[in-house]
Amino acid sequence: MVACVRHMVDGAVKREVRTFKTTTKDLMALSEWLSAEGCTDVAMEATGIYWKPVWHILADGDFKPMLANAAHVKNVPGRKTDVNDATWLADLMAHGLIRGSFVPDEPTQEMRNFLRTRKQFVRERSSHVQRIQKTLEDANIKLDSVITDIMGLSGRRMIEALIAGETDPFALAGLAHRRIKASQAELEAALRGRVSDHHRFMLRLLLQHIDAIDAAIGQIDQEVDAHVEPFRTAIQILSSIPGISDLSAEVIVSEIGIDMNRFPTEGHLISWAGLCPRNDESAGKRRSTRMRKGAPWLKTTLIQCAWAAARTKGSYLQAQFQRVRSRRGAKKGDRRRRCIGSHRCVPHAEERHSVRGPRQRPLRPPCERQANPSPRQPHPEPWLCRPDHADRGGNMMSVRQALTSEPAQPLDSYAAGRRQDRGQSPSIVSF
Repeated sequence: MVACVRHMVDGAVKREVRTFKTTTKDLMALSEWLSAEGCTDVAMEATGIYWKPVWHILADGDFKPMLANAAHVKNVPGRKTDVNDATWLADLMAHGLIRGSFVPDEPTQEMRNFLRTRKQFVRERSSHVQRIQKTLEDANIKLDSVITDIMGLSGRRMIEALIAGETDPFALAGLAHRRIKASQAELEAALRGRVSDHHRFMLRLLLQHIDAIDAAIGQIDQEVDAHVEPFRTAIQILSSIPGISDLSAEVIVSEIGIDMNRFPTEGHLISWAGLCPRNDESAGKRRSTRMRKGAPWLKTTLIQCAWAAARTKGSYLQAQFQRVRSRRGAKKGDRRRRCIGSHRCVPHAEERHSVRGPRQRPLRPPCERQANPSPRQPHPEPWLCRPDHADRGGNMMSVRQALTSEPAQPLDSYAAGRRQDRGQSPSIVSF
C-alpha cells in the first residue's frame, strides 16, 4: 500500500510518499506517521474488501477518512502506477474534487453483513433444490409437475420415502397432504419411476445440505433479531408500505441506513440505488437509457417488493402500476412502480402528504372505480390522495422523508471540499 502526504510550504506543493504493508502493525505505523505529519483529511480508493482494514484503523484516529469510487478518480490511461495513483488522489483531495462514497456506521454494517449472508444462503438453498429436481428427473420422477413446492410438507415426505427405499407409487401418493390439488391418479403416474441407489445417495446428500443451510439461516435470523433494536422504528415505518415485508424492510434499512442526511433529495437515493435511467448523451443523441448497476443488494430487494406491491389489492401502488401497464407494458410499469415506491409514493400510517405527479385524477383502486365510476372532471384537490384510501396505502411520502423529519443536507460536494486559503490548507494524505 502506497501513501502520499501533501503539504503546502511557502506556496509550493511538497509531497512525501511511503510504502506500508497491510498488517495491523504496519497500519498502526501508518496512522502514527500521518499523525506526526499533522494530516487531518485522508482519501483512499475503494478496492474490493481490502480498503476496510485500513479504514477501521484510520477511523479510530483523529482523521476524516473519505472513500473514493475508483471509477470517479481514474487517472490518465497508460500512466497508472501505485505512486501516481496516491499523488493523484492527494491532488484531487486538496482541490475538493473527490466525492465520498457512502460508508455506514458499525451497527448498520453488521446488519448488512448478516442479511447479505442470509441472501447468499437462500440462493444456495435454491440451487440445491434445483439439484434435487434434476436428480428426480434423472430417475423419471415427475414430482415438480404435480406439486408446486417439492420441499414442502408433501414433497419432503415423498423424497424421504424414496430415500428409505419405497418404490410403490400408491404408497408414495398416499403421503400427499389432503389439500394437494393433484388427483391420486396423477400423483401415482408422476411417482412411477426408476430410482437407483445412486439417486438415493444424491437425494440424501442434498437434503442434508438443505437442512444445514436452513439451520444457518435460522441462526442469522436470531442474530438479526438481537441487533434490530436501533432500527426497529424505521422497520415498522417501511413495513407499512404495500409489498414490503419485515425482512425486506430490514434489508432496506441495512443498505441505506436510517440517517437520510447523506442523500440530499429523493432523486439522489434513487440514483444511488440504480433505479433510474442513466444519462448517456452525445451530439444531441441519447445513446442509452439503461439503468446503472447501482446497489445490487438493494435493487434486487426493491424489485421483489415492487412485484409484491403490484399484487396488493386496493393499494395506490397497484393502481399506479395498472395505469402504466396499460400504456407501456408490465415491465415498464414495474420500473415505474419501483421508482414510485422508493421516491414519491410511499404510504405512511399517521399523516397525509401530498403527491406531486402528472396532472391526472387521483388514482383509486380498480374495484372502486368500477363500482363508483366518476365523470371526467378535475378533482378539487388534484395533488392529494383521497382520504378514504388512507387505510389502504393512500397516504404517500418518500422513504427518505419517512426516515427523517429534518431537512437533508448533502453529504459532501465539490464546493464543500474547496479550501478557502490554499496556503493554510491542512495536510492531505491519499493512498
